[in-house]
Amino acid sequence: MQQSLEHLLDQMVTAWDSGDAQAYASLFTPTATYVTFAGSVSSGRDAIARDHEPVLTRFQRGSRMRMRVTSTRLISDDVAIVVSEGGISKGKRIPLDKVQTFVLERQLDGTWLCSAFQNSKKNRLMIWLASRGGDRA
Repeated sequence: MQQSLEHLLDQMVTAWDSGDAQAYASLFTPTATYVTFAGSVSSGRDAIARDHEPVLTRFQRGSRMRMRVTSTRLISDDVAIVVSEGGISKGKRIPLDKVQTFVLERQLDGTWLCSAFQNSKKNRLMIWLASRGGDRA
């Protein structure tokens, strides 16, 4: 099962890297919710494709995606939550400057699709401050 989850995430990276908004959106359920780091929300596969078209063909054209899974938790046989660090860049180095949460659902044919996605930009100062919270006397 882990391989299947990783395969879906690999497909997302491949679709992004190829600049194909339709292929990228096809990896989400028809009713998926997609929340960007800026706070915009796309509701449904069609909206995800429509909203990513200008991103992949203009604003981030030629960009590549990088993702590193930090945790995977099975909620049931057919639902998993994956947390990753990720980023996109047009340069050689792709910083892992975002934290992403995926809710993945196994389909009737055994494949996995994403039903909810949340992307949050890391704020180093806030992360540092939060890590210092337990140090107060």
